[in-house]
Amino acid sequence: MNQKYVALVTGANRGIGYSIAKHLIAADIDVIGTYYTNAAEAQAAETALSTDTAKLYMLKLDISDHTTFAIFTTQVRNLLEKDLSGSTLKYIVQNAGNIIHTRFDAATPEQLDNQYNIHFKGPYLLTVALLPLICDGGHILNITSAATRFYLPDHGPYSAMKGATEVISLYMAKELGERRITVNAVAPGAIASDFGGGLVRDNAEVNKSLAEITPLGRVGQPDDIGAAVAALLSDNMHWVNGQRIEITGGQSL
Repeated sequence: MNQKYVALVTGANRGIGYSIAKHLIAADIDVIGTYYTNAAEAQAAETALSTDTAKLYMLKLDISDHTTFAIFTTQVRNLLEKDLSGSTLKYIVQNAGNIIHTRFDAATPEQLDNQYNIHFKGPYLLTVALLPLICDGGHILNITSAATRFYLPDHGPYSAMKGATEVISLYMAKELGERRITVNAVAPGAIASDFGGGLVRDNAEVNKSLAEITPLGRVGQPDDIGAAVAALLSDNMHWVNGQRIEITGGQSL
């Protein structure tokens, strides 16, 4: 019997995280996903994505509150031992997040704390908490942003935290190499989803302006990222390590 592998994907109830879960399940990988507040949406995702060969299991998680990570890790361990008996956690995708749009000089201390906790401190400490569960030879992907490369208005605090995540990804790749765990950062460009209040998806003017600076002539869709992440997590890509991989259709070249 082949070894069954499991992925943990934060923020799997919608947008990019949902698409990542969908593509991993299509590859016969069970997914433990997280959601923050919308239990009904999480249940709907479980129902929609689970198949006869791979399933989605949703757990509630506040990525900004590191004091809950020990309990969450126990929940993941219990899932692996009971519902997913005989399976191994091989993949961690740190995707959950939000954005507070503000100029750098208008950001309040509370807003900076929010972006730091959600985009850097939370994912950092959650990965540390999950390290005892992930198998040697596993793969970790941190979802960052193409806005660490180029300027976007009112993206400063958000992009700064994503930049910090890209730096720590390098250190993680180096220091987890002894366990043959690869670590990469994936940086999406503009995506038509509900992220940021659905600005790219729902504002026709914003959508058009971003499509015009993208050589392929459109903004991205969640499945553009989900499919790429599933490919990067395959064992065929095990030699890709310590990289920042931009998936933007060439936005702002």
